[in-house]
Amino acid sequence: MKIGQTEIKHGLFLAPMAGYTDHSMRVVCHEAGAEYSVSEMVSAKAVTFNDKKTFSLAKIFPDEGPVAIQIFGSEPSVMAEAARLISENEACSRLVAIDINMGCPVKKIFSNGEGSALMKSPSLIEKITSAVKRAVNIPVTVKIRTGVDPSHINAVECALAAESGGADALCIHGRTTKQMYGGKADRKIIEKVKSSLQIPIIANGDITNAEEALSMFSDTGADGIAIGRGAVGNPFIFCEIRSALENKFYTKPTLKDRIDTALRQLSIATCDKGERLAVIEARGQIALYLKGFSGAARIRCEINRAETLKEVEKSMLTALNENK
Repeated sequence: MKIGQTEIKHGLFLAPMAGYTDHSMRVVCHEAGAEYSVSEMVSAKAVTFNDKKTFSLAKIFPDEGPVAIQIFGSEPSVMAEAARLISENEACSRLVAIDINMGCPVKKIFSNGEGSALMKSPSLIEKITSAVKRAVNIPVTVKIRTGVDPSHINAVECALAAESGGADALCIHGRTTKQMYGGKADRKIIEKVKSSLQIPIIANGDITNAEEALSMFSDTGADGIAIGRGAVGNPFIFCEIRSALENKFYTKPTLKDRIDTALRQLSIATCDKGERLAVIEARGQIALYLKGFSGAARIRCEINRAETLKEVEKSMLTALNENK
């Protein structure tokens, strides 16, 4: 599949996740086989206010693969202006698309009429998409859910509105806002969206291994799949899925492989943010690299108290020695 001029051969996307899909995670996922990444969501209003911290979230680095910047908001003019500013910013010169968040279920976003709250008004979805599309010279994509709650499943209507507004591709998470991240993703609704639209559709939800990835493709007919929580502490999932798609043997990473990758991710984050902030923000994610190994729970507790790179390295070395 293609989004604009960007070829995504296997349809493997790293889904946007606030607090997770920063530069460091995007790099290790790209190295493991992710073909396209979407950034943490960026406030459109903050961009128009020239907020430096917000612009730092939108920075794209040379060691990454194709990256789209995701923006959120509810006012078409503000969203359009933010998209324009980002697309013209030198730090975003390698930007391949603007992604519009219409799927975030978090209460403070939803209650402000943003994220998945936009699904209450398909006409507004079309207006926002159209405004952003007119403001930039790169592809525009949209991320939605199945609906706000089980009584208001309107993913097809919202997806058609986004397509009518000029969206170049659409990603759908197979859950309602009310579900948050619980329950099961509804693949039948994803399939309905796919069969109703002409633009590429990316399916998202419950993909944690190659078997689930292959069945998501076959069950929905989606052009691509977006992996979020399944890649946290496990960027290797992209290599696993790619091997399955190519009918190649997959060798699972050793504990040393996992530790080396975790420390590489943390090292990149440290260069970007400074040591203490990088360690504090990445504690949970780095600790997940040890999942399934002996003593992992105890060592995760140590990592969750760490404040320096050396403390994390020491805990990781302990894990390696205990699992020889």
